[in-house]
Amino acid sequence: MLAIGRAMVAGPQLIMLDEPSMGLAPLIVAQVMDAIVSINQAGTAVLLIEQNARVALKVAHRGCVMESGRVAVTGSAAELRADPQVVEAYLGA
Repeated sequence: MLAIGRAMVAGPQLIMLDEPSMGLAPLIVAQVMDAIVSINQAGTAVLLIEQNARVALKVAHRGCVMESGRVAVTGSAAELRADPQVVEAYLGA
């Protein structure tokens, strides 16, 4: 949260976050994701790199699934959540 706050002090148009949920307790992850949504709603674009696909697709508008360094699937978050292959491989049935 401190790193995100420091980044926001400069009033960026875009903030890039790499694995902001790594190593955090589930309640803290929820708070961080709420902060990310608020930042985006206030007008700052957010590029989120996150291995926790379930959490990422809850806050994202669009997503790209990468496999072996290549983009495998892209679409809206709703499309990705509904894609049977994405669900099986990344979200669990």
